[in-house]
Amino acid sequence: MSELTVNESSLHWQAAMRAVAAAAQHAEKIGVRINAAVVDRGGNLLAFQRQNGAPLHSISIAMDKAYTAVSFGFPTADWMSLIGDQPQLREGLVQRERLVIFGGGLPIRLDGELVGAIGVSGASEAQDEACANAGVEAIGLPIE
Repeated sequence: MSELTVNESSLHWQAAMRAVAAAAQHAEKIGVRINAAVVDRGGNLLAFQRQNGAPLHSISIAMDKAYTAVSFGFPTADWMSLIGDQPQLREGLVQRERLVIFGGGLPIRLDGELVGAIGVSGASEAQDEACANAGVEAIGLPIE
């Protein structure tokens, strides 16, 4: 009865741990403090790393960036270009719980299939993005 179940791949917790560690190591290298979160394909937290001194508010922002990236399947940085010149959309979207519309969240794909996402917060948007990229690279998967 294949119409009753779905077999879907999801990121393994060990890969998630490598990704957050690599994101934190990259942050250390560039001299910033971050929080990094990796979620599975269902948006459930698999791994989290907070560097000493990273902003406390950024804990939930990192988790929400990962959640947003896996929910929609594209980088959180893409939201602004998708919203464009639609102020009502921009204002409405930011009211949504857990939706982040700025960079630092990346989907993670294996052979084209969405298996999870990483979110990084605590530094500038560009630095968060660089740390998230380092996390995905550390597990040997392509960056979107």
